[in-house]
Amino acid sequence: MADADATFRFSHPLRVRWAECDLQGIVFFGRYYEYFDIGMTEYLRALGVAYPRDFLAAGGDLFIKHSECDHQGSARFDEIVDIDTRIARLGRSSIVFEFRVARAGEALATGQIVYVFADPEARETLALPAEFRDAVERFEAD
Repeated sequence: MADADATFRFSHPLRVRWAECDLQGIVFFGRYYEYFDIGMTEYLRALGVAYPRDFLAAGGDLFIKHSECDHQGSARFDEIVDIDTRIARLGRSSIVFEFRVARAGEALATGQIVYVFADPEARETLALPAEFRDAVERFEAD
């Protein structure tokens, strides 16, 4: 789980839309997983990885193994939030993404999603492509 001291090299701003809010006027809790997905997609784009095309070209795709989200606050309609994203760990076939959704530096939600790279048909795990691993290690080390 991302903590308050976690260093995120990547952040993507997002304006909260009306459709994402519940009757209390705050972002519905399930939408934070959508924000995490946006963060992952934009993080991969920043690495130069076209998802899902580049993973499929390497013979596999990403499948969710685990997800979690803790809520510390609430975003509201029309606010700008930052979706902070990083890869905390690369395994042989797994990727641990950590996320923080923040408003003006204040964490509103933190979370983690574990993906496994696997054959799309057989669903058997595969080693992450070396090019992807190298791109992540360069990006996170800079």
